[in-house]
Amino acid sequence: MKTNATRILDRLGIAYTMREYEVDPDDLSAETVAAKIGLPAEQVFKTLVVRGDRGGVYLAVIPGNQELDAKALARATGDRRIEVVPLKDVQPLTGYIRGGVTALGGKRDYPVYADETIELFAVISISAGARGTQILLAPPDYLRAVKATIAPIARVKQAS
Repeated sequence: MKTNATRILDRLGIAYTMREYEVDPDDLSAETVAAKIGLPAEQVFKTLVVRGDRGGVYLAVIPGNQELDAKALARATGDRRIEVVPLKDVQPLTGYIRGGVTALGGKRDYPVYADETIELFAVISISAGARGTQILLAPPDYLRAVKATIAPIARVKQAS
């Protein structure tokens, strides 16, 4: 299955493989996706749509087993405050639905910030832009394709 994301990678000459998995609409967590595709959650990166009070919309790419450190991202972007956009705004902003958001091939090219841990792995997994499909590729290729800025923007999940 080709998606906008894979077409962009093809056009850039970037090597990747695809992994499909069974989607559970009640559990779209990155940890679940990681288990289904056989990778540790820290190698499966999720893309969050966020808004800064000064700079507008950004995409934050963080490990599946962590959460966004909004203050750290605000420091990286020059905003005073960063908030994850409401779920109802994700599709109108990106063209993607929850569980299928990727920084590749969205409605607009928003600035992308990737957590620094992305550089620790030989291969990472990102959404292919559709639920049930992941793209596995080398982090330097992904970072180049999305023109990401690397920053320490994730933290260990806090107990709720």
